[in-house]
Amino acid sequence: MPDQPDMSPATKELLKKVRMIVPPMLEKFHKGMLGRVAVIGGSENYTGAPYFSAMASARLGADLSHVICTPPAANVIKTYSPNLMVHPIMRESPSSTPVSSIATTVIAMLTHLHSLVIGPGLGRDELMQSTVAEVISAAREKKIPLVLDADALWLIQQKPDLIRGYKECVLTPNVVEFGRLAQAVGVDTEGDTGRKGCQALANALGGVMVVRKGGVDWISDGTDEWTVTGDGEGGRKRSGGQGDTLTGSIGTLLAWRNMYLEKAWDREGDMGREETLMLAAWGGSAITRECSRLAFMKRGRSLQASDLTEEVPVAFETLIGEKEESKL
Repeated sequence: MPDQPDMSPATKELLKKVRMIVPPMLEKFHKGMLGRVAVIGGSENYTGAPYFSAMASARLGADLSHVICTPPAANVIKTYSPNLMVHPIMRESPSSTPVSSIATTVIAMLTHLHSLVIGPGLGRDELMQSTVAEVISAAREKKIPLVLDADALWLIQQKPDLIRGYKECVLTPNVVEFGRLAQAVGVDTEGDTGRKGCQALANALGGVMVVRKGGVDWISDGTDEWTVTGDGEGGRKRSGGQGDTLTGSIGTLLAWRNMYLEKAWDREGDMGREETLMLAAWGGSAITRECSRLAFMKRGRSLQASDLTEEVPVAFETLIGEKEESKL
């Protein structure tokens, strides 16, 4: 096992709490209980992003990882891995299939999911964006936890009320996406790269959880109590696709959070919804940064997004570790 990275006392304490929401692998659990996560994304031009997100979810430990995408993307993604369930439901323009029909098919899947990631490889096609808008509204009604990234954030930039006030939602903007979102909701973040701006955007959106990605990740729902920083070392190569490891990791942690809140095992502590949402977002950041560090140590300048995927279980073991109840 690689040496543990240098960690602050605050980071060590947060990792202890993240470990509390990770379920042990018990004989009484059946298929699907340890996480059913879906990624909506994948279009004609973008097939890697949804794969990396769904595989991060699977490698972290979700039982079932789905990709909901367009038929051309599905044909490609299926060749990447037989471990993912790929559903060619989405449609790009022009299409004779109405938005309502496409959305209805996706929405029918929501009751079988613990969490939903939207955005990796989604694109800005009008039909795709309109479909996702309907799915977000339905997921909100059903109280399905959401992780929104990439072009799902483009949609929120246009229609912030879709998620405003929904406190089961995590946004993961990079520097450019953060600036666009802030401008869309009237938040002045000029000269700010940290805590203050992250809290301001979260508050402007009614208390959603924002993961402001950067040299240091800031995670906040707008309150001082649940504002934390992800300051793990990370790697120095900024290749595309690393954020997809983040969304998939958060998706699985949200699924495990659901089990924790439902008391599916003899758990530690009695943390509430707000704290555990923060822990899922922060835990995803910590795991992704550790994946980046480990991959960079091996690959250096040649690092690619796929290198992070292989490090997800190693990062989990390094930072969190398996519970004794899970071991044979």
